[in-house]
Amino acid sequence: MRLGVYSDMVFCRSGRTLSAAQAFISFITRLPPRVDELVVFGRLDPRECRMAYPLPERAVRFVPLPYYRRVTSLAALGASLPRACRTFHHELERLDAVLVFGPHPVALAFAALARAHGTPLVLGVRHDYPEYIRGRLPGPAWRWAVPAARGIELGFRAAGWRAPAVALGEVIARRYACGHATLPAEFSLVPASELVSADAALAKDWSDELRVLSVGRLAQEKNPLLLVDVLVRLRAHEPRWRLTVAGDGPLRQPLQRLAAERGVEAAVEFTGHVPNGPELWRLYRRSHAFLHVSLTEGLPQVLTEAMAAGLPIVATDVGGVRGALGAGRRGLLVPPDDAGGAAAALERLAGEPHLRHALSLEGLAHARRHTLEAELDQLAAFVRSGARSAIPPAAPASASSNQK
Repeated sequence: MRLGVYSDMVFCRSGRTLSAAQAFISFITRLPPRVDELVVFGRLDPRECRMAYPLPERAVRFVPLPYYRRVTSLAALGASLPRACRTFHHELERLDAVLVFGPHPVALAFAALARAHGTPLVLGVRHDYPEYIRGRLPGPAWRWAVPAARGIELGFRAAGWRAPAVALGEVIARRYACGHATLPAEFSLVPASELVSADAALAKDWSDELRVLSVGRLAQEKNPLLLVDVLVRLRAHEPRWRLTVAGDGPLRQPLQRLAAERGVEAAVEFTGHVPNGPELWRLYRRSHAFLHVSLTEGLPQVLTEAMAAGLPIVATDVGGVRGALGAGRRGLLVPPDDAGGAAAALERLAGEPHLRHALSLEGLAHARRHTLEAELDQLAAFVRSGARSAIPPAAPASASSNQK
């Protein structure tokens, strides 16, 4: 099968090497050999640069689309769309199926082109689009963009009446269960080889320094400033608590200043962005608990990564988090923006070995079912099934031909 995949990502070229900033590309480009050829569509930055995640040179072909900086660059996006559509339409002749990730204005156009051409189409959904846009507005003057995003999402969901969809988590998948097959997925980036053993997870020493890990973009929708408040409350009762923050973003410096103002600067380690891979797995494995305090979420990949390391989890009960944590079987759920509740949950983990062991074992069992390899196998099978169902049945032989 020759599969085309579009997601709204920016790519860079440095010499012969193509790379992207989003770890999701590492999932997509591992589809071969489950598909014979993978064709990746994406915006190509005109500058020579290198990002965290290189594309493999074999079995993956990159098709550059016109560049615009972000979806809020409306003039550039609009100007790029006709050429992007021509490029995509030209490639459809060579593809057996396309997987179009959205919602997004370009994804809507590409889905329509695939349908008109007769190329089997599978929709991909990785987030609640209105909430995604709400958390990234440049300012109050952009409030109109949230209802616009809602309209784009409704258009993408309408496409789901005629095409199968793979969606991140059960919550989003239910929105697209409207006539065609729908696959809830986690798009895990954790290979089976990186899962810790149950013995290693349960043997972790909680009698000395206690490390809490948070991984994510340091931006408003992730609510990182709450982390300092949680740490202050923890250390007021037990000074062994420490915090590691892995991530970067516009709130990194405000977060560092807040830690200094609250007197916990020495107890916080800021690693910056740590690319998905061995270094990030080591951060998980050296920690005692994982803390996730977002105000809005789809199904955060970091929860699967924490479960694969055997970490007990405390997370805010927003979006798809409850489903990811099995309604509390695989992690403790707390209200959003509640530092006291998060600190109390972490203290429970420290004081109740049976609780943290149960959470760790449930999490590990879940992570084993959703390794990188298992998720890739499931997605490839789903796309193949969707492509087969989209092929019209052969026309019955005519009466006259039957007589010959």
